[in-house]
Amino acid sequence: MAREPMDLLQGTLDVLVLRTLASGSMHGYAVSRSIRKRTEGVIEIEDAPLYKALHRLESAGFVDAEWGLSENNRRARYYSLTPTGRRQLKSEETAWRRYADAVFKVLEPA
Repeated sequence: MAREPMDLLQGTLDVLVLRTLASGSMHGYAVSRSIRKRTEGVIEIEDAPLYKALHRLESAGFVDAEWGLSENNRRARYYSLTPTGRRQLKSEETAWRRYADAVFKVLEPA
């Protein structure tokens, strides 16, 4: 059975982007590709929401951005976590895991 991409719950995109950037600096398309690969295609992120999230995270001081060259030798903005972003990631991961645990409890048969 083919897997359909899933819609993201509100607030999930930020934590996915922060977690992805924890492994190192990357451009937006690489962030999207990494998330798609790690979720085996279940989560595919459209460009507009991804770049809105990256700009929101940059405005909040959670990521820095600088211009560089991509693998294709094209100019691209590379995003990386700031120390504040690492703290935010830890906080969001804790909250998200707590939320997911609660959802799984409801999904279990009574």
